[in-house]
Amino acid sequence: MPRINLLPWRDEERKERKLKFLVALGGAAVGACLTVFVGYLLMDSMISTQEARNERLKLEIIELDKQIEKINSLEADKARFIARMEVIEKLQRSRPEIVHVFDEIAKQLPDGVYLTGITQVGPRLKFEGIAQSSTRVSAFMRNIDGSSYLKNPELDIVETKKNNVQGATFILFAEQASAAAPVEAEQPKKTKKRATTAGVGK
Repeated sequence: MPRINLLPWRDEERKERKLKFLVALGGAAVGACLTVFVGYLLMDSMISTQEARNERLKLEIIELDKQIEKINSLEADKARFIARMEVIEKLQRSRPEIVHVFDEIAKQLPDGVYLTGITQVGPRLKFEGIAQSSTRVSAFMRNIDGSSYLKNPELDIVETKKNNVQGATFILFAEQASAAAPVEAEQPKKTKKRATTAGVGK
């Protein structure tokens, strides 16, 4: 029976398998490297995109901060403008008040009382004058107390000199009432006068 030597064929097959394994291993390694490289490029691209977004957000935030600062500045300007308008409006309202005050002083000044000086500091008025008697000064104080533009009379000095033929010198303080006070105060006053007149008629 003839003998067949299979060793060369097996060696060839072993070498072929080894070569295929090495080729497959090399292909896997190359595939793994390509996968890692592609993943790296993808990750780098994502990081770059996110950084670009962050930079854009920073620029937008800076722009919004500028706009907010501008709005705050406009609000401050608006507040100052409103304050100035209120001051101007207050001055315009108070402009005719001094005329009413002097007119009211002339109306409320009783006979026998003469003013020699009037000084105003804020709403506080100082009256200096001469009266024929202290009762005239009291009447002046009552008139001020019932006035629409004057209030809170306060007597400081009443002095009667022996050689003073004109009468007693006095210093009297009062306060200027607000602009809204006259409208509210005049109505009861008129009603009171009507009631008194009606009583006299009866």
